[in-house]
Amino acid sequence: MLRTIAIATLFASAATGALAQASNRSGTAQEQKACSKDVSRYCRTVMNEADLVILSCLQQHRAKISKACDAVLASHGQ
Repeated sequence: MLRTIAIATLFASAATGALAQASNRSGTAQEQKACSKDVSRYCRTVMNEADLVILSCLQQHRAKISKACDAVLASHGQ
């Protein structure tokens, strides 16, 4: 669960590109790159919300997100 929260937080920081936020986030650069466009495109309105809100948004748009982002979610059991 904690890993899931960290990954969702990672998506938000990658999408916003804010260095201050990124320093508090975890995840690989590849994971950030895989989902940043999807977060920007489908979850822009919740990018500054809690980690689980962002993850929920990505899950709600699962059919539309990129294969790369889908693979990141799947690799973390989502």
